Parts: sequence; C-alpha cells; structure tokens
Amino acid sequence: MKLGIFLVLFGQQSLEQALDTAKSAGIQTVELGTGAYPGTAHVNAAAILNDEEAIQRIRNAVESRGLTISALSCHGNPLHPDQAVAKAHHDDFVATVQLAEKLGIDTVITFSGCPGESPNSKYPSWVTCPWPPDFLTVLEWQWNEVAIPYWKEQSEFCRKHGVKVAIESHPGFLVYNTETALRLRREAGDNIGVNFDPSHLFWQGMDPIECVKALGDSIYHVHAKDTKIDARNTALNGVLDTKHYGDILNRSFVFRTVGYGHDDDFWKHLISTLRTIGYDGAISIEHEDGLMSVNEGFTKAANFLNGLILKESAGEMWWA
Repeated sequence: MKLGIFLVLFGQQSLEQALDTAKSAGIQTVELGTGAYPGTAHVNAAAILNDEEAIQRIRNAVESRGLTISALSCHGNPLHPDQAVAKAHHDDFVATVQLAEKLGIDTVITFSGCPGESPNSKYPSWVTCPWPPDFLTVLEWQWNEVAIPYWKEQSEFCRKHGVKVAIESHPGFLVYNTETALRLRREAGDNIGVNFDPSHLFWQGMDPIECVKALGDSIYHVHAKDTKIDARNTALNGVLDTKHYGDILNRSFVFRTVGYGHDDDFWKHLISTLRTIGYDGAISIEHEDGLMSVNEGFTKAANFLNGLILKESAGEMWWA
C-alpha cells in the first residue's frame, strides 16, 4: 500500500508547493481535487481538459517528485433537485473522468448524490426511517427514477474512458452504508465501487472492519480519517447530530486525525484487513480535525500511518 493525501488540504499553496509539502512528510501518492465540493485550487478539470500543456504540467509536477496520482476527486451531488447545482456537479464529473483518462488515472471519486423528495423539490431530502410510509415512497422514487438511471448512464460513460467510480459513503446521500453502496454497484454497474472512509461509518455505529470484509473488491480507494465518539452526548442524543462541527464540546461525534479517535490496534487491524480482501492501493489522509491545525493534523497522521504501513508491508501486522 501507499501512503497518500487528499491534496485539497493544502489548497492555499500552489500545486508544486503542495506536492513538496506532501513529499517531505513521506507521502507517496496524491489525490487531486478537480471540481464540485473539493474545489479547483490545484486542478480545474473542465478548464484544462483540452490544454495539453497544462495537463503535461500536472504530470511533470507529480512525476518529477517521485509521486503518483491515486485518484481524481470531484465529490458532488449530480442528483441535486436544483438543476443548476446538478448540472455543475455533473459537468465537473464528466470533465474529471475525461481528464483521468488523459492522465492515465483509473479512479474518480465522488458521492452518489441525493435528490429531493419529488420532481418539484428545491433541496435534497435524505430518508432515515421507514415510517410514516411517505418516506418509503420518496426513497423508491429517488432510487428507481433518479439514481439508478443516472448511474447506469455514468457507468457506461466511464467504461468507455477506462475509468471506475469510487463512491464515498456519506450520510445525507443515497449511498451512506454498506448495503446502499452494494445496491448501487449491483443495479448500476460493476465499475462503480467505494471510496472507503471509516470516519463516516464510526459515527453511524458501524464496524469498519466488518464493512471492509463485506465490500471486498468493490473498494477502489481508501481515506484515512478518524472519528471520536462522545459517550455522554451520544447517550443523551444518539448519533444523528445537526449541531455545527465547531461545537465540539456538545456534539455526539467529531472528526479527528487518525489515532485520536481509535487506537493503533484498530488502524493496524484495518490495514491488515484491507490486505486480506486484496486491496493494495492508497491510504489517503483527509484532515478535518477541528482541534488541530492543518500542519499539525497532517504531520501527526503521516507519522502515525507511515509506521503502520511499513510494518504491514513487512508482514508484521497480519491478524494484529
């Protein structure tokens, strides 16, 4: 496996400066943001798609530092009921897939998206329970009339360009857990898989180790981000928490740098389990820790994971 970083973390730096920062911390592979929610600070897929000089600059910047690109990321909501948002995110996805082909990258990361509750909606509507029965009517329409047709079409489009899609499971979107990820893959195309981020699973009460086993070879890419569950706040209010992420003291959970939500044993077991299902790709650091600066969180995550990946590569962590 290779230690990676979601490079949008250093969006305030130029691409070359960000790559130097990553390289100096022992990073081997980078995940580049290309549009939609991750933004275009380093790479604007739509703007450079027909600019071979700009594309070559990206290649040279990465390869000259001995790095590789693990994936292009354009996390968005192409199913958004606001057609302007949906089109913008869809266009970014299409451009990213085409850019990935030109760069020789086979993985594009995004979200499944979430429609509204009907064709007349203004905002996305995420269904979290089966009653009253209106919710199941909404869910059936969202999947059968919107998501499955859209992703079937994108699956064929991606196949023509030699690209696979890694959907990141995230509450608020139709794909948020194991069964919804596998459903989209089953119904829309087997080149649709998963960007595995354990942090989103922890706070829903899932066991990421068991999720890895169930997802198997549908895992195309992995994010390294941790979650700390606050036992008292969860006991009082459960895991569904709409308080601002900055309200750390009162939230049921917060995102943390790896190792600050779960200990070495978990992360060793996760890396070893990924190996058992045949995954040998990037472990890409994503920093969203409200208690650490960008540099502190990144440095601590890189140091923590570097040691674990080296041990895993040497066969010292099997069945840890």
